[in-house]
Amino acid sequence: MDGGASYNPRTVEEVFRDFKGRRAGMIKALTTDVEEFYQQCDPEKENLCLYGFPSEQWEVNLPAEEVPPELPEPALGINFARDGMQEKDWLSLVAVHSDAWLLSVAFYFGSRFGFDKADRKRLFSMINDLPTIFEVVTGTAKKQVKEKSSVSNHSSNKTKSNSKQRGSESQGKYSKAMQAKDEDDEGLDEEDEEDHGETLCGACGENYASDEFWICCDICEKWFHGKCVKITPARAEHIKQYKCPSCSNKRARP
Repeated sequence: MDGGASYNPRTVEEVFRDFKGRRAGMIKALTTDVEEFYQQCDPEKENLCLYGFPSEQWEVNLPAEEVPPELPEPALGINFARDGMQEKDWLSLVAVHSDAWLLSVAFYFGSRFGFDKADRKRLFSMINDLPTIFEVVTGTAKKQVKEKSSVSNHSSNKTKSNSKQRGSESQGKYSKAMQAKDEDDEGLDEEDEEDHGETLCGACGENYASDEFWICCDICEKWFHGKCVKITPARAEHIKQYKCPSCSNKRARP
């Protein structure tokens, strides 16, 4: 396992792009692909690691054989703790170690290719603008946003639950999705952007955008891009209670 060692980003922008790709892959493993990830982390197997790749893919595999490895290695033996902890606690632990690994890989590249103080500061600033994997997996970032704007969010939630979807004839679950408001209602447009501007997708961790279709899980109350959970506006109209992939998998597992 080389963890994508053949790819060597040399500029701050390239290292950040590498970071984002690996991060997206690991978030996918711990959210939308969590059932498959859980099954692959069999405690009966040898020491396993979770790798993220620049291509936004993930893999559970044995650590690199060469010593020292070409790239820093992720946390070793994540599978051994799986059955000894609550699933959410285990996933949170893997998320924390994944955040540490991503930083180590990014600054390994920075050191290898001679980033100076300004470059390192810029790289960290770009990384720090994104929520951590831990924040995405646990919903911590969303909770922080809720605490900052609880009053305005309460008003917004009342609007979503008691009124028809603006700019659409659809009702029911579709009305819970974050849709762009009617152009004539500019005041509510600005309020909605302010309320949800820092809301993060529970799958990819990216921010809310008013021109994208979003849907909320009725179980964990996390928001998701429709495209990330493969739900279209038309399909959402027929869903009485939406459960995200993570919550669905929890119910399905014996």
